[in-house]
Amino acid sequence: MLAYHDLLGTLAPCVITNADDAVVWEMESFGFLAGARPATVHPGLWRLSRRAVRHGLYQVCEGIYQVRGFDVSNMTFVESDRGVIVIDPLTSTETAAAALRLYRRHRGERAVVAVVHTHSHGSHGGGVLGVVDADSTVPIIAPTRFLNTLARNVSTAPAVQRRGAYCSGAALAHGPRGKVDIEEAADPVVAAAHLLAPTLEITDTGMDEEIDGIRMIFQLVPGTEWPAEMNVFFPCARALFMADQVGQSMSDLVPLRGGPARDARMRSRGIAEAIELFADDIDVVFAAHHWPSSGRAEALAFLRDHRDMYAYLHDQTVRRLNQGYTGIEIAEELRLSPRLTAQPHTAGRSGSLNHNVKAISQHYLGWYDGNPAHLWLHPPRAQAARYVALLGGVEVMVAKAREFAAAGDLRFAAELGSHAVFADPENAAARATLAAVFERLGNGAECASWRNCYLSGAAELRSGRGSPARRPGVAPALGITQLFDTIASTIDGPRAWSHELSIRWVFTDSAEIYHMELSNGALIHHPAIRPRPADLEVTLTKPGLLVLLDTGSLDHVQTSGDTAVWSRLLALTDAADPDFPIVTP
Repeated sequence: MLAYHDLLGTLAPCVITNADDAVVWEMESFGFLAGARPATVHPGLWRLSRRAVRHGLYQVCEGIYQVRGFDVSNMTFVESDRGVIVIDPLTSTETAAAALRLYRRHRGERAVVAVVHTHSHGSHGGGVLGVVDADSTVPIIAPTRFLNTLARNVSTAPAVQRRGAYCSGAALAHGPRGKVDIEEAADPVVAAAHLLAPTLEITDTGMDEEIDGIRMIFQLVPGTEWPAEMNVFFPCARALFMADQVGQSMSDLVPLRGGPARDARMRSRGIAEAIELFADDIDVVFAAHHWPSSGRAEALAFLRDHRDMYAYLHDQTVRRLNQGYTGIEIAEELRLSPRLTAQPHTAGRSGSLNHNVKAISQHYLGWYDGNPAHLWLHPPRAQAARYVALLGGVEVMVAKAREFAAAGDLRFAAELGSHAVFADPENAAARATLAAVFERLGNGAECASWRNCYLSGAAELRSGRGSPARRPGVAPALGITQLFDTIASTIDGPRAWSHELSIRWVFTDSAEIYHMELSNGALIHHPAIRPRPADLEVTLTKPGLLVLLDTGSLDHVQTSGDTAVWSRLLALTDAADPDFPIVTP
């Protein structure tokens, strides 16, 4: 019998391309990780990265397999009577299709009989069309409210993707002085990402479904990693899939790319509930990232360590908040117990203890730390000008930044250097000084996202390099309200103040009617409860709305009234900037 971690095979070389032969994903550039650790990478991050880049098809246990290293997450295959169930089909069509081909090469041409989405992160489902067709009748299983949570992916996508490019190091060269983790391993622009609406929603913990002879017991864990998320237990294999709840590193409780703070207490309780539900029946715990924990004793210890870690972070942060300390202060002093500190899977290499403590503070108390002096601070550029004036000019501030850096106080050197750059963005000495400080901070960071943020900042200062944003293909899965939200969030409010207009939307495929009006610079839209007049009436289907939003043209839909209203509305929208500056004004 194969061991839990046995490799069945992989791609050699591991390069995945799209139909135009553009590289979507590759692992060959990470070959340097096979060598000795350089001084420019933290030892803990080096060890995690060396293991994470081991790509290929692995057996988790009898009947369950994972493809790892073909994307930022794992794709799981559960063999059923006549086919295979796919869990979390990666980020892109191309990587998911490549993973499925590799699985079939070693396990036979099994048909996909179901797809399970544990949550709506793009990296766990954007590749669904790589494993099933868009018009497939294969069940798509997801937790309740799965589609409702997509608004978080869509509304702020440009900002989150731009910041995410820093966290993932998308613009960094792969190497000892650049990117060493696999959060992004290729240019995301060339990849195709889509999402299919669920056909089977999991509404309760303990819900039991059988697909093609495979029994699955679901545990809902909303509000932990994502507002709608679930774990899956497979009794036939005594295997528990924990999605993003646990991994071989501390997770982040607030993503540095942006997003609401996650609830550490709910995460701990979700893990505790999983132990209560399944402890007597599990031989292996596996997840959507990293590698499994095998054997009942090891698996339970792994779960308990994560349960205790998040509970401890939560409770100790709250304890100190109630004593008057701020999140920043608590983050400087809080440490895990010696036993948890010694466990490699609780180290801060994906998330970090420091920013997780701040996330817990943010979750409860928000951005304001209670000190009125911090209630109405100047914005960065105005603040920088005042600090520069106080110190006597940009040159003096740069010199002071260098002094603090030479003394080893890189954190304050970065603060001074940032003020200098914001006060005089074109000052070459200021940019070079701050970039050098960022590089030293990045080289010493154990947390991969911290390293990437620092080194991406240095790259922007030195070369102005941007990072292209992925265009998520989730629109077909969105509801009409969510699609209209994508228009509302682009309205240039001040330009729209003096405009008033209204549109009645009639959807023939769903028999729904929506009312939309522009009022006081806000685009209001909702299902129509009562008849009301409108400047323009548009009759169409939801697919027709997708075409309309893509082209802006009313030519393919039925209209009555003033069609210029639509043109007026479009003229009031404002385009997002997918490459806005971060470390400069």
